[in-house]
Amino acid sequence: MRKLADRLPQLADRLVNEILAGEGQDRPAELRADLWELSHIGLGHGIEAILDPSRGRADLRWAEELGRRRAEQGLPLDQLLRSYRLAGCVFWEALVEAVSEENPEHVPLLVRNATLTWHTIDQQSTAAAEAYHRTEYELLRRSEERVQAIVDALLEGRGTDPGLLPAATRALGLPAQGRYAVVVIDQGEVLGGRGFSRPTDGGGLRFIWRMRADTQIAVVDLGNADLDDLVEVLRPRVYGHAGISPVVEALADLGKARWLAELALRTCREPGAEIARLDRRLPDALVVSQPELAERLGRGVLGAFSQINPAFRDVLISTLATWLECDGSASKAAGRLYCHHNTVLNRLRRIEQLTGRSLNRPRELVEVVLALSALKLVGRPDDGRP
Repeated sequence: MRKLADRLPQLADRLVNEILAGEGQDRPAELRADLWELSHIGLGHGIEAILDPSRGRADLRWAEELGRRRAEQGLPLDQLLRSYRLAGCVFWEALVEAVSEENPEHVPLLVRNATLTWHTIDQQSTAAAEAYHRTEYELLRRSEERVQAIVDALLEGRGTDPGLLPAATRALGLPAQGRYAVVVIDQGEVLGGRGFSRPTDGGGLRFIWRMRADTQIAVVDLGNADLDDLVEVLRPRVYGHAGISPVVEALADLGKARWLAELALRTCREPGAEIARLDRRLPDALVVSQPELAERLGRGVLGAFSQINPAFRDVLISTLATWLECDGSASKAAGRLYCHHNTVLNRLRRIEQLTGRSLNRPRELVEVVLALSALKLVGRPDDGRP
């Protein structure tokens, strides 16, 4: 053992040469010196572990340290494990040389000790690999937590905080200026047992998801895609309600986009799947964003509806909604409602009487349409609410 210890610098030289020869590249002098130092220490611990195990297992502690260090440096684990295999070969060759020089008659005995040597190398490799994987997992967890924290900050509207935008571009791999949208999906269907399957990246779209207590939120990098493409990706996966923001041009605007997507979600009232794009529901979004004004408008325009028979009131409201969906065509509305054209006209005149508004005057028609949205999105005229 003393002879091997005396040869330790030469063994470290040999091991470094073997390692670098296999990597097929030249390292700068300072990196080569660092590799030599690590090899020198590792071989020393290995010699102690194999030839004098009573001194403890410093070799395993050193293997764990190397595994942790390599993971933090982002170097491949295969390189480290290869170094241990080469270290085993260098040690074994040196041991055979030393015994052959001093006690050649003991060379046959080495064969019986070969198992101990490679078992020790295997233990060291295992310790290094386990430490590498633990460190890699911890680094990944920290990285994911950092990404989540950055996404949360952007969604909260803190895109103008000093340093956040540069950190976001590095952590998310997204440009500060781009084409982004935010999707907010109601968790009600998920909690009810109908799971939402998150779409994966593809088709020019990239998704970064965050979970909230009652919603799932996605930051979507649209690339060259548009909102219609996004809707088509979401449609087969959404069983409940979802809101989509308009396109924003910067990561710093994601807070505004989240608010607009939540506003779009609040316009959803139909049962089953419904995906709302804010840019196509601006009147409804205007109503839900100002509930107090919506209440005043609803009461002022539709308040008289609470004084008529509830069944007839529902017929009038259904007729008005259908007439609007048919672009003001009484004939088309009659076809949908399975009634006569004159019946639709009579109901519309009754609505004009109750509201005090003419459906032929654009300004008054706008009031009726917004009041109808308030009725649908906020409440009913017979429950003390618009």
